[in-house]
Amino acid sequence: MLLVVVASAAAAPQRYQTQPTYRPSPGPFIPILVDERDGPYADGTYSFNFETGNGISRNERGYPGGPEGAVVSSGGWSFTFPDGTPAVFTFEADGDGYRPVSNLIPTPHPLPAHAIEQIEFARRNPTPASRPAPYRPF
Repeated sequence: MLLVVVASAAAAPQRYQTQPTYRPSPGPFIPILVDERDGPYADGTYSFNFETGNGISRNERGYPGGPEGAVVSSGGWSFTFPDGTPAVFTFEADGDGYRPVSNLIPTPHPLPAHAIEQIEFARRNPTPASRPAPYRPF
């Protein structure tokens, strides 16, 4: 008799949820207006483009063009800061590295004229190679 009770308890349908409960994020809903994707393909070629309802956009494409078929990519993204300032970035990535471009990326101040003169003087007047001193621990 005990065996029958255990078998019927084990055969009873289990109460579990088949799909996770969706919990919306606390912020506003932002629709995706554009979502275009192509690839990736076996040779590494791909592209995508998306835009959201709050003005964020992102695009990128890649293709084999580097050494030994390495993928070269380029693209960009843009959005608007809360104060209304537009932010636009573009980039290229290849054998020479990743190179982003934007007027928002900080750049160093230009060197003053006297510093440029000193650098040029040093370039025109190299010092002879120095010999390392022998190692003397004590």
